[in-house]
Amino acid sequence: MAPFDVRLPDGDEANEAVATVVQPDITVVCDPFKLDERGCRGAPDCIIEVLSPASASASASAGQDQVRKLALYERHGVKEYRLAHPGDRIVTVYRLDGGVYGRPLVMEMEGRLASTACPQVEIDWARVVKGLPC
Repeated sequence: MAPFDVRLPDGDEANEAVATVVQPDITVVCDPFKLDERGCRGAPDCIIEVLSPASASASASAGQDQVRKLALYERHGVKEYRLAHPGDRIVTVYRLDGGVYGRPLVMEMEGRLASTACPQVEIDWARVVKGLPC
């Protein structure tokens, strides 16, 4: 969970030279060789961003940020990217297929949803929603 640095190198540059560093809300990394004392180097298997009500509804820059991150994660090979919209009780799931994100799956926050990138990772949306304000 954040704060946790994810370094997305463009090649095999040194850690200090990696220009793209993000801090997703939740990061799932199945390859232990990507982990070090600084966080993760390379594409995680799954990234989950939780949108705050203010960022989800008000800001054009928030929308731009979502579009920019979608392209960034796709380019670097993040297998699954989820956007959780707690205010609307929905989650948008992008899955990498042939190097590109296909049409997103948009679903209500109910039941359970396993990750296709890491099948052993499953979110129980009923528990998540239970903790949200009405």
